[in-house]
Amino acid sequence: MTLAVTPTRRSGADRPRTGFLADCLGTLAVLAVGLACYWLFPTSLSFLTGLMALALLALSLELVTGQGGVATLGHAALFGAGAYGAGIAAVHFGLSDPLLLLLVGALSGALAGLVSGAVILRAHGLPQLVLSIAMVQLGVEIANKASGWTGGSDGLYGIAPAPLFGLYRFDLFGRTGFLLGLGVLVAAVFLVRLLVRSPFGLLVRAIRQDPVRVAAMGRSVYPVLLRLYVVSGLVAGLGGALAALSTRVVGLDSLSFTTSAEALVMLVLGGVGTVWGALVGTFVFMWFEHVVSAANPFHWLTLVGALLILVVLFAPRGLYGSLASWIGRRGR
Repeated sequence: MTLAVTPTRRSGADRPRTGFLADCLGTLAVLAVGLACYWLFPTSLSFLTGLMALALLALSLELVTGQGGVATLGHAALFGAGAYGAGIAAVHFGLSDPLLLLLVGALSGALAGLVSGAVILRAHGLPQLVLSIAMVQLGVEIANKASGWTGGSDGLYGIAPAPLFGLYRFDLFGRTGFLLGLGVLVAAVFLVRLLVRSPFGLLVRAIRQDPVRVAAMGRSVYPVLLRLYVVSGLVAGLGGALAALSTRVVGLDSLSFTTSAEALVMLVLGGVGTVWGALVGTFVFMWFEHVVSAANPFHWLTLVGALLILVVLFAPRGLYGSLASWIGRRGR
């Protein structure tokens, strides 16, 4: 007599608990790496705070591009909206509490996401890409012309955040700004991971794979993607506000097409479709650019381009995505 042995499967109730545990462990890993950088690189905290601000931008881009499949090269408009929102609130309205400034930046980014998403999501494919570029160029032009509020091409100066919780001042070494940025990044990563695994996140991925079938099942695609764009704008606005607090100045570069392109490069470098890939890509790109530009200030762009070509050719899923795929195959 032959006994058929079937592999044991985890129950449906076990899988959500396992996913939540993995999210907690991943978030704790981000916190641990951040604290290690705080102790190991005390003279580079301002640079690392800017890196975390860009990581929030890459994370927001992952939501709309990696999860929703929306083609965009204008995500810097949301990042810049958060930066200018916090800067204007500080300079023109006297708001100095750093947590309130972060809130203003997040709301400004969400509003920019609502406006730009309402336009961009009306098209698909290449026209959608062109609309996203037009939106970021329009944002640059508005910020440049409204010089009375934004400082124009000279930038917006005079941002002076008050001590955090009334106790911790924003010093020249960037210690308070770094710890504030780390807390914001850890919270954003955890909440984005929960959103990705939620029913809303599953619906967004279904739209990315087959929007026609989702529409045939009775779900309207446009409102779902517009809500996703608003959430993405909130995350990007947090990054912009964090950049404004850490540098004390907001310039047109926060709205530039170059910033949007770099965010997309970071996402591709780490791996599109994974939250952790957005973080890994940001860290690798910024670290490589920082080190190479210091070692070879005349040809560092060539080396950055070579790195991107190597990654696209030999790790098409990105650094994190390819590594996770290889580990998964080894495990099976």
